[in-house]
Amino acid sequence: MKSKTLVTLLLAATVAATSLLPAELLAAPAESARTSKAKKAKPAKKAKKKPAKKAAAAAPVSDYYTGEFVNFGQWKEVQAFLDDMVARHGFTRTELDGLMGNVRYLDSVVQLVKPAPPGKPKNWAVYSSRFIEPIRIAAGVRFWNEHADTLARAEALYGVPAEILAGVIGVETIYGRDTGRFRVVDTLTTLAFAYPVAPNRDARMAFFRGELEATLLYARQTGIDPLSLQGSFAGAVGLPQFMPSNILKYAVDFDGDGHVDLRNSPADAIGSVASFLVGHGWQRDQPGPIVFPATVSPAREWERFADGSLEAKFRPEDLTAAGVVPTSSLPPGMLYGLVDLQNGSEPTEYWVASNNFYTITQYNRSYFYAMSVVELGRALRLARQPVATSAP
Repeated sequence: MKSKTLVTLLLAATVAATSLLPAELLAAPAESARTSKAKKAKPAKKAKKKPAKKAAAAAPVSDYYTGEFVNFGQWKEVQAFLDDMVARHGFTRTELDGLMGNVRYLDSVVQLVKPAPPGKPKNWAVYSSRFIEPIRIAAGVRFWNEHADTLARAEALYGVPAEILAGVIGVETIYGRDTGRFRVVDTLTTLAFAYPVAPNRDARMAFFRGELEATLLYARQTGIDPLSLQGSFAGAVGLPQFMPSNILKYAVDFDGDGHVDLRNSPADAIGSVASFLVGHGWQRDQPGPIVFPATVSPAREWERFADGSLEAKFRPEDLTAAGVVPTSSLPPGMLYGLVDLQNGSEPTEYWVASNNFYTITQYNRSYFYAMSVVELGRALRLARQPVATSAP
């Protein structure tokens, strides 16, 4: 497609569907935290700080995707965004115009954010097999062993178990092996102003404009070239795949070197995941597991509790009265929810979940995601246990 034709189509897409009502936001790592607020705990600083790293040079456009230059700076909506950045945050228009002159449109990203075709049943067994598998478990054991002191310190400070922290980072990036190769500014600009036509298009573009704003603020705050930031196709950055707004809100300098670096510092990643979970309601005093396997009665009175909610709001006795039977005793004095994990044509799995399980869904709004974190963390803990040997 010629550049002129592409620009015309993109401009048409930008003004299309403006009367559509926004639907629920598409899940992306941690993005639901945009409007949340939390008080960050301050980890203890080391006595001697390492010198701050130099600002990274601008990264070349990755061979991982084909980006096409379009003059975003000439788009009316982009100009309004840049004017707002100047008025509210003190950027100069010259520097922003220069940045936009290097931004590329990524059709690959537009295709990736489109919803999957309808009709394909969910399958927990298939989904979980991508995350609870030997390569990821082996990498997780190495990560835990190498950073055992940091994980223990984060657990003590924030109250989030080490296995959950390791589980999140493992599910997100295989412990830093795959943090994404898209330039974040390219991704966010494309999705902020050329999001594909969808029922929730207006809400999605507003979300990504907020993330583009956060990216520019973060880059200025840390002294890095915004074009040097690389991440996922949704704009998530570093080992824990934080969206830029969450870096500003929840990321912590957990290695005590004077700056936050989620791309190169496992310690900062560990502390920041814990900070995020606590900021979204993780409760350190909740005893025992956070999910309990359960059976359900054929009468199906329990179906009203399987409502897809992302919060624990039911009393144990109400669940039991409706035919939900946990296979082990639930800690008293807490609220729970019913989690259904569909298995395609096979029987659905049912679990009773506590508040802390639902806190993980604030990282990614999916039962499958949260359960993968739990199961991977459990597999890592078991794999690290010494193998019992018989006495000679």
